[in-house]
Amino acid sequence: MSKAFELAEQAANFIRAESGIPQHELALCLGSGWLKTLTGKITWSIDADKVPGYRTAEVEGFSSQISTITLDSGKHVLVLPRTHLYQGYGVEAVAHPARTAAAAGAKIMVLTNGAGGLNPNWKPGQVFLISDHINLTATSPIEGAKFVDLTDMYSPRLRNIAKQIDPTLEEVVYAQFRGPHYESPAEVKMVGIVGGHMVGMSTALETIAAREVGLEVIALSMQTNPAAGVVAGGVSHEHVLAAGKAGEQRNGELLAELCEALSNHLE
Repeated sequence: MSKAFELAEQAANFIRAESGIPQHELALCLGSGWLKTLTGKITWSIDADKVPGYRTAEVEGFSSQISTITLDSGKHVLVLPRTHLYQGYGVEAVAHPARTAAAAGAKIMVLTNGAGGLNPNWKPGQVFLISDHINLTATSPIEGAKFVDLTDMYSPRLRNIAKQIDPTLEEVVYAQFRGPHYESPAEVKMVGIVGGHMVGMSTALETIAAREVGLEVIALSMQTNPAAGVVAGGVSHEHVLAAGKAGEQRNGELLAELCEALSNHLE
């Protein structure tokens, strides 16, 4: 077992011991604009930097807590903070939440993010289902001759469950850049040419890591801003945070209902 997977086992064992919960059936990673969702259902929480492999959040709008949400079904959701590739800790730190989730017994990984949209008609706070991605980071969390199939990596089964909850959810192809700078208008235009609909700085690498360890993945992307060059004006982190605030109530309700539904459809 590599050091990265040993660290994930250490984190999972620490979480079991501290929370008193032998298995978390689902895992959830919250992105920009999703920080305050589901807080009313949290039944256990700890500072992330106390858990092996995690650290205090360095970016405003992201959590520094690892928490348990206890669902009405009796199942448990492990809420894990995100590390971005641009923070400089390497791709193993980005993959750590997915590996911790699998080591903690999770079967499903729910990923959320805030992203820039290429459609000028989309509104801030609008949520989409990711059906595929384009990895533009020039790296992978997988090392060695492990040939992981990424066909249907964003589970069609789980996407269908989400659309039963909200039939208005549209599906998009998400493109991950390395960051931390926002994408240029030319890069955004390129993404549109090759089939992308949203751009951001997370999720794709996490999904690859989750598929490597056998997790079924569903990902929700909230438009926080039009991508660069789509409409007049620039892009800022303040716009991202404001959009997240605007969609907070609806998105929290959607995510809570989705987690409940997923917990009743574990395979």
